[in-house]
Amino acid sequence: MSKPKKVALAYSGGLDTSVIIPWLKENYGCEVVAVCGDIGQGGDELAGLEEKARRTGAAEVYIEDLREEFVSQYLWKLVRSGAVYEHKYLLGTSIARPLLARKQVEVALATGCDALAHGCTGKGNDQVRFELTYKALAPHLPVIAPWREWDIVSREDAIAYARARNIPIAASTTKIYSRDRNIWHISHEGGALEDPGNAAPDEIWMLTKSPADAPDTPGEVTIGFEKGAPVSVDGRKMKAFELLETLNQVGAEHGIGRTDLVENRFVGMKSRGCYETPGGSLILFAMRELEALTLDRNTLHYKQQRALEYAEMVYNGLWYTPLRVALDGFFEKVSETTTGEVKLRLYKGNIVPLARQSPHSLYALDIASFTMGASYDQKDALGFINLVGLPIKVRAAMAGKSR
Repeated sequence: MSKPKKVALAYSGGLDTSVIIPWLKENYGCEVVAVCGDIGQGGDELAGLEEKARRTGAAEVYIEDLREEFVSQYLWKLVRSGAVYEHKYLLGTSIARPLLARKQVEVALATGCDALAHGCTGKGNDQVRFELTYKALAPHLPVIAPWREWDIVSREDAIAYARARNIPIAASTTKIYSRDRNIWHISHEGGALEDPGNAAPDEIWMLTKSPADAPDTPGEVTIGFEKGAPVSVDGRKMKAFELLETLNQVGAEHGIGRTDLVENRFVGMKSRGCYETPGGSLILFAMRELEALTLDRNTLHYKQQRALEYAEMVYNGLWYTPLRVALDGFFEKVSETTTGEVKLRLYKGNIVPLARQSPHSLYALDIASFTMGASYDQKDALGFINLVGLPIKVRAAMAGKSR
C-alpha cells in the first residue's frame, strides 16, 4: 500500500485512538481526520474531545450526533429480534460498530480521504466489525490498523508512548480497565477481569447500584410497545433516546442489568468482560413477556431460533449483509401484533413480571382456565396422544420382543 495522504480515523478520545493520531503522522506522514459518533456515551467522554484531537495532531474533527438514529434504527431492531449472544450479552458494543464505521466512511468520502484507520486490537472482535463495514461501503479504501503494525504490545506500552509525547489520557497502569460506553450499555475489560478466577471488583461498576445497596422498597415500571418497538414508559409516549435514557435510570437505581461473562470471540479465543445494561435488560425482559401473549407457539419458537442467528451476525460484524436485512424483514412481520404493555417489579437486581396486556393477545381464558368449558373438549386429547405416541408404542413393543 502506498502511503496515504489523508486518513479518516475512528476516534473515541480513549487511550488507543489518542496514541494513534501522532503515530499515523509519524509513520505515514499523513493528515488525520478524527471521526467520532455521539451514541449516548455521556458528556464526560465527549467534553473537550475536539480540542483534544486537534492538540494531538488531527487536522479535522467531526463529532456526529447519532443518538436517536442509534436507538431507533439499530437498537430497536435488536430488541425486535430478541437477540442475545451466548445467553447473557445484550450486544451493546457489537450493535454500535456498524453505525460508527458507516459514519466514518461517509466523512472519509466527503473529505477526500484515501484511507481508513481504527484503534481495534488484533485480538478483538471490533477490528472485524469495522473492517467488514468498510468492505461493504468503501471497498476501495485501504485500512490501517496500528495494533497490527506497531511495536506497542500492551496498554502499558501505549500509556508510556502517550506520556512521552505529552498526550493527555485517562488510563493509568494502576487503573487499566478498558471500557466502551453508549446509551445501551457500558463494558469493562482488562485488569483483574482478565483472570476469570477473580471476582469482578466492586470498583468497576459505573452505571448500576449494587443490588445490596438498591432500595429496600421494590420499584415498578410499565413499558409500552407498538409492533415490537418500545414507545412508552408508565403510559407516557417518548422518543427512542429519551425512553431508553429513562429506563436506564430506573433500572440502574434497582441494580438491574449487571452481567459477568466469559464469551467466545469471533477470532477464536475466549475473553471475560463485565457489562451493565439496565434499560436494555428491562426492555428485553418485557418484550419476551409480551410475545408470550401475542405470538403463537410455532412462530415464537421459530423466532427464537432466528434470534440466535441474528445475535451471531451482529456479534460477528455482519450487519451490512443481505441475510441480516432479510431477517429484519422477518422480525418486523412477526412483530406486527406485538403491541401492548408489560408491568414489571424491580427489586435488588431482580425483575418480576406483574401484568401483561395486549389487544392482540392469543390467551383465551375460557380455554386456559381449569374450569370446564365448551371451547375445549378434553376428550379430544385422547386422539392426538394416541397418534403422537404410536411410534413410541411400536418401539416399546419391538423392544419387548427382542428381550
